[in-house]
Amino acid sequence: MDRKIIAALRENGRATYADLGRSVGLSASSVHERVGKLEAAGVITGYHAMVDPSTVGLGVTALVGIHPTDTATDEDVAAALAALDEVESCYAVAGDEAFVVKVRVATVDDLERSLNRLRRIPGVGRTNTTVVLSTRFEGRPNNAGLEDERNGNA
Repeated sequence: MDRKIIAALRENGRATYADLGRSVGLSASSVHERVGKLEAAGVITGYHAMVDPSTVGLGVTALVGIHPTDTATDEDVAAALAALDEVESCYAVAGDEAFVVKVRVATVDDLERSLNRLRRIPGVGRTNTTVVLSTRFEGRPNNAGLEDERNGNA
């Protein structure tokens, strides 16, 4: 039941407890109690507005692979990356790169300046940049397995 509530909230974080209750087959008070427990347990970590980046002047997105130096510590590099406003997401990855970051900026000139800042971070040996031409989907809720549960196959 908690997974169904989470799936409904991921689809619409502004849904009322009554709306959630109707969609999962519980009373509003039961949903309220379950959501409170999910928040207290750290399963639900927050609610936010999804914004179209281009409408707020962030029309250029790039994925940047960070290749560390031999003396770099992941913690120090990650902390320096977190200090850059244009770095939206940071993923520690397996392979030659230590991190892949998502950078959002207004223009290609801004991207060039951001890449220069990234390359000056102590511990960053080099970067590998892929400019995003278009976004087909992003931030999609992963509700895998819930369809089977809804159809009684789980």
